[in-house]
Amino acid sequence: MRRLMGFQLAVLCAATAASAQSAMFRGGPEHLGNYGGPVPTLETVAWKFQTRGRVISSPAVAGGLVIVGSTDNSLYGINTADGTQRWKFDAKGPIMSSPAIALGLVFVSSVDGNIYAVDSATGTQQWVFATRGERRFTAPGIHGAIPKTERMPDPFDVFLSSPTVVNGTVYIGSGDQQIYALDARTGALKWSFATGDVVHAAPAVANGTVYVGSWDRNLYALDAATGKEKWRYITGNDTTIYNQIGLASSPAVALGMVFVGGRDGHFHAVNGRTGELVWKHNNRGGWTIASPAVRDGIVYFPTSDGTRFKALDAKTGEVKFDLQNKAVSFSSPALVGDVAFYGTSDGYLQAVSLTTGTIRNTFRTEGSKANGDRYTDENGRLKTSLMYPDRTLDGMMIGMRTMQTLGSILSSPTVAGGVLYVGSTDGYLYAIR
Repeated sequence: MRRLMGFQLAVLCAATAASAQSAMFRGGPEHLGNYGGPVPTLETVAWKFQTRGRVISSPAVAGGLVIVGSTDNSLYGINTADGTQRWKFDAKGPIMSSPAIALGLVFVSSVDGNIYAVDSATGTQQWVFATRGERRFTAPGIHGAIPKTERMPDPFDVFLSSPTVVNGTVYIGSGDQQIYALDARTGALKWSFATGDVVHAAPAVANGTVYVGSWDRNLYALDAATGKEKWRYITGNDTTIYNQIGLASSPAVALGMVFVGGRDGHFHAVNGRTGELVWKHNNRGGWTIASPAVRDGIVYFPTSDGTRFKALDAKTGEVKFDLQNKAVSFSSPALVGDVAFYGTSDGYLQAVSLTTGTIRNTFRTEGSKANGDRYTDENGRLKTSLMYPDRTLDGMMIGMRTMQTLGSILSSPTVAGGVLYVGSTDGYLYAIR
């Protein structure tokens, strides 16, 4: 017990120091998804900013700017006060990574295979680190598609790894199967670690350890200073249609444990020191792509196929509430006061009471207003049969793109000063009070 309490104290101290100097995916290096300030009611749009692509990236807020990437190959610095553009940085490929802000720099990765650092005030490039190249997870006959012997990219592998910055080091994964530690000021390589497949989860860092999952179905714990492996935890496998395999969810670290969702249809809680399983929750085949949020001994996460939003006791896995959504969710929840905010693929932002487990309010994107009604039934649930024409790879990709015309919220909300910022596949970044 004393060792566990020491681990918790070290995590808390690290969280306080890191959060004070930077803004990043999930609000800090432990990825707890907690945000302060007044609770947005979702009743007023302060402003919306339109990019030329889809906004899958999750925004980061610091210094009067909200910074977010778009599939139009650009990273934007937008004034929080009025939604006007302060600067734009052009990469050579779509930006589906969520930026981190630290040391006066913004760090982000792109489909072009590069990791960039730009000046947070001007958007001017400071350095670039070239990986061995990006790619999506691939497998033969994925999700039961035909021809079953053809190796195919996964249409649902939509995010890139997002950087986590701690003590002057940028930790990030890549489609080249590596996990990198880079000097934040220069971009120089400190170390790299090879996994067995694509790494698109964002590393969580706590107590001198980097925790990150790979599409090879392993959750890794690495020494933050050297990259040496401490342990690995193996999740479920699927070598038939490669549907129930891989870790796209980014881990959260709290209470001496590491929490992560799997595509193996389970949610996992493992010991942060040893990698031993503490408990596992069965999502009945439903993926957890979103990253969990943790507060006051409860872990919160939405699921994809199961269309649920769940609250579990962090120590035991006991279900506290289990809410039915109307569509799948890849969006990680943001906890503010007594409310959890997350997006769904039908273009809605959900506000759920943490006390009752019921929906308090919703916000609908412009894309959903324009296109959503023709793809939903009388109960507001998505009619996915209208989107996916067949079981080929092409059919799945057509279906995914059709769904995104609804203004899907794959982006994870960030809340600062009583304003919620979130991106949508309709191309907008929304600021909502």
